[in-house]
Amino acid sequence: MKICARFFLGLSGLILLGASGIAQAETMLRVGLSSDPDQLDPATSRSYTGRFVFNALCDRLVDIDAHLDIVPGLATQWSWSADNKALTLRLRQGVVFHDGEKFDAAAVKYNIERDLTLPGSTRKSEISSVSSVEVVDPYTVVLHLKNPDAALLSQLTDRAGAMLAPGATAKGNVAAHPVCSGPYQFDSRVQQDRIVLTKFNQYWNPKPYHFDRVVFLPVPDASVRLANLRAGDLDLIDWVSASDVGTVTSDSHLTLAKPTPLGYMSVVFNIGNGQNKPTSPLAADARVRQAFSWGIDRQALNQVVFAGQYTPANQPFTDASPYHVPLPIPSRDVAKAKALLASAGVTSPLHVTMVVPNEPVAQQVAQVIQSMEAEAGFDVSLQMTEHATLLSRLSSGDFQLALSSWSGRPDPDGDIYSFISSHGALNDGRYSNEQVDKWLLAARQINNQDQRKALYTNVVRQLQIDMPVAYLYFEPRIFAISAKVKGFVPYPDALLRLADVTLSQ
Repeated sequence: MKICARFFLGLSGLILLGASGIAQAETMLRVGLSSDPDQLDPATSRSYTGRFVFNALCDRLVDIDAHLDIVPGLATQWSWSADNKALTLRLRQGVVFHDGEKFDAAAVKYNIERDLTLPGSTRKSEISSVSSVEVVDPYTVVLHLKNPDAALLSQLTDRAGAMLAPGATAKGNVAAHPVCSGPYQFDSRVQQDRIVLTKFNQYWNPKPYHFDRVVFLPVPDASVRLANLRAGDLDLIDWVSASDVGTVTSDSHLTLAKPTPLGYMSVVFNIGNGQNKPTSPLAADARVRQAFSWGIDRQALNQVVFAGQYTPANQPFTDASPYHVPLPIPSRDVAKAKALLASAGVTSPLHVTMVVPNEPVAQQVAQVIQSMEAEAGFDVSLQMTEHATLLSRLSSGDFQLALSSWSGRPDPDGDIYSFISSHGALNDGRYSNEQVDKWLLAARQINNQDQRKALYTNVVRQLQIDMPVAYLYFEPRIFAISAKVKGFVPYPDALLRLADVTLSQ
C-alpha cells in the first residue's frame, strides 16, 4: 500500500505539470531523484541530488571527463605559477547569464569571494587556500593562494566552480531563484514535488542540448522510483538498488548505467583516539589489523549483499582514477589471519566490537563480516547506531572498530588526506606515520600527475602494512533509463550530464 500511495503521488506531480500548460510538442526529460535537493544555491548546498540540478543550471569554471581528467568549462585554459601559489584562468568569451548579464573575470572574482565569505557557505573549506582574486583583464583572472593546493582545480569542477550572475545574486533569494549561465534556466520549484528548468536560448553552446524542459521529481522510495520509470512516467532515475538490477536488465524497455564509483566503504580501526588510549591488540599491533583484513572475503561480500554489482576495494582510489594503485584485491586467507594473531601473541577468539550505521544494507554488510571473522579468530559484536551518533562516536574515539563510508572526490587528496594524515580532520582512528604524512603533503603541493601518483602509490602500499583502515568496496550510484533515452553517459562522479542526451517519442 505504501508503494502504491507514493506511486500515485509521483503521478500527481506529472499531472500538475500537464495542467500548468506545458505544450505537447515540447520535448521534456523527467528525472526521478532519490531525494529532494536542498537549497539551490551552490555556495550553501549540501545535497548530492542538488548537484544534478546545478549541472544543468550552472556552468562551472572547469569540468571532468569520463576519465576524471579536468576539461574546460567557463575557463578554457589554466596555468600554475612556478611556486604553485597562483592559478591563472583564461575565460570563455561570449557567455551571458540567464538574466543577460555578461560573464567575465569580475563575475569570477565575485563568486569566489562570495563562496569564501558568505555566512553558511559550505564551499569555504573547499577553496580555503585562496587568499585573493585578481582581475587581470576582462577575461583573465588569477587565484592567489596561501599555500600550494593541487586539489583546487578539482574543487572548481563542482559547486565551488559554479558561477552565479553577480547582479541577480546580490539582490538575494538565490536559493529560491538561482541565475546562472548553464544550458537550462530556473523556471519553478514546488518543494518535495518538482524542480522545472527551461532551455536557455542564449546559451553559448546550444547544439548538444535537446530538451525544452528538464523536470526533476524527488521520489525517495527506490521501488516507487523504479515503478514510475517502468510505467513511463519518468525517463531516468538515480540510485537503483542492487536488488532491483535484475528487474531493470530483464526489462527490454529499460537500460542500466553503472558508473565506476568514487566512493568507498571501509572498516576503521581505533589506534589512538579517545581520552583513554585504546588498549586492544587491534590498536597496538598492525599484525592484528592485518589478520582482520585477511579474514574478509571481499568478493563474497559483494556477491552476498550486492548481487555482484559493487567493486571490491583495497585502497581509497577507484580504478577509474589515474591514481589507482594496481594492487590485487586480497583473497580471504583464514590460515594467514590465524598465524598473524598467533605471532602477535593473541589468543583467539579475540573479542572486538564494531559500530555500524543503523541502516539495512550496512547491517547486512556487518553481519557477513561478523560471520567471516568468526572463522578467522575474531568474535565480533555489532553495535547498531543511528548515523549522526556514529559520526559523533567516531570523532570522540568512542569505538574500537567502525563501518565508515565516503562519497569520494575526483582528486585523490579528497579521498585520503583527511582520513590518513596525522592531523587529518577525519582521521578518526588517529593513525600516524611520519613518512606517510610527508608523502601526503608533498602530493598536495605539486601538480605533476606522475609525481603525485608515485607518492600516493607509496602511501597505499604502506597502508597495506600499517592497516589503519580495511577498505571493503566501491559503491556505484546505479541509473535506470528508459530505452527511449539515447546518449546518456555515466561519469564516475555519478552526476547527470545532459549534453547529447535525446529522447525518442
